[in-house]
Amino acid sequence: MRIVLCLIVIALSLGVAIAARAATPLHTVRVAQGLSFPLFATSPPSDTARVFIVERRGPDSRGRVKILRNGSILARPFLTTQVLSTGSEQGLLGLAFAPDYATTGRFYINYTRSDGTTIIERRLVSADPDSAEPTGVTVLSIPQPQANHNGGWLGFGPDGYLYVASGDGGGAGDTDDNAQNLSTHLGKILRLDVSGATYRSPASNPFFGSVPGLDEIWAYGLRNPWRPSFDRLTGDLIIADVGQETLEEINFAPAGSPGGENYGWRPKEGSAPTPGVGDPIPPGVVDPIHEYSHAQGRSVIGGYVYRGSQVAGLGGTYVFADHFTRIWSFKYDGTTVSGFTDRTAELGRASGSRVSSFGEDAAGELYIVYLGGSVFRVTGAIP
Repeated sequence: MRIVLCLIVIALSLGVAIAARAATPLHTVRVAQGLSFPLFATSPPSDTARVFIVERRGPDSRGRVKILRNGSILARPFLTTQVLSTGSEQGLLGLAFAPDYATTGRFYINYTRSDGTTIIERRLVSADPDSAEPTGVTVLSIPQPQANHNGGWLGFGPDGYLYVASGDGGGAGDTDDNAQNLSTHLGKILRLDVSGATYRSPASNPFFGSVPGLDEIWAYGLRNPWRPSFDRLTGDLIIADVGQETLEEINFAPAGSPGGENYGWRPKEGSAPTPGVGDPIPPGVVDPIHEYSHAQGRSVIGGYVYRGSQVAGLGGTYVFADHFTRIWSFKYDGTTVSGFTDRTAELGRASGSRVSSFGEDAAGELYIVYLGGSVFRVTGAIP
């Protein structure tokens, strides 16, 4: 009997310890500072030694990618662009390494050229692994009618295709209704096969061939998708979309989706009709899995589902932010959002600076990027 009681006590103690560990408050440690408008952080596949940080634009109007290695930013940038457009939402906006980067050296950048045009460009690493070749090949160009709502994210899906997030072209209220127009790349998620010399549209894209709409379109009805991400474990795509009048939203496309989702902008903002627009809401529009009002914040910053190993209890949790106010997290099982938590007190270490993005390294560890020039890594231990 005494042995049984002891076993019960031990089991209960372990249960308490595990629960306590899972509930351990999160922390951050600063890993980089002094950057020029950093907007993103990522790593090549399987490269656990380096984190690549995108700088939107320096004082010379050129974007840069810098390497964080062994706790320090290397003095020489990995990449420096040509002179770029200088609007507050323009510059070097996205970076994605090909799944076969280790053998091909291919990676892709998204930037707004000096005339404002969005350019998706393929680059190659040089013989020096810490330096890229000085020029690249344009894969796709997208004319931009305004200086804002450029989107800018790039990411490879579990299918090996390159996904590109494009905003609605800017201005207020999507003046030209680009997001619902299947004859423009604006306000869309595009899906490209870049395994060849330039690109082709996969035949499995929802508007490929004789189906009305551009072959490249994967999803549409987006205003300014800012930092979508793939769940590296499940392959689900999560798309944060910046609102206009009243609501910020987070949209979801499950792994294996055939594409073609319409997320509703401009007739709909979040789950509600857009105030003052009056357009009929098309049938089949997909509601967001989460939304919040402008009483809480005004520019959603998409994050990641945490799949690293260094933060106990955070696995499977989506961490995201608002540019102006808060950092939050929740879990989503494909049907229900649960465990919604305000993380600002734990993770908001860069006082006075706004979150511009999140990042994920090759090991799945999570980073928070601040527009003021710093990058922090999320940790479960007090730094």
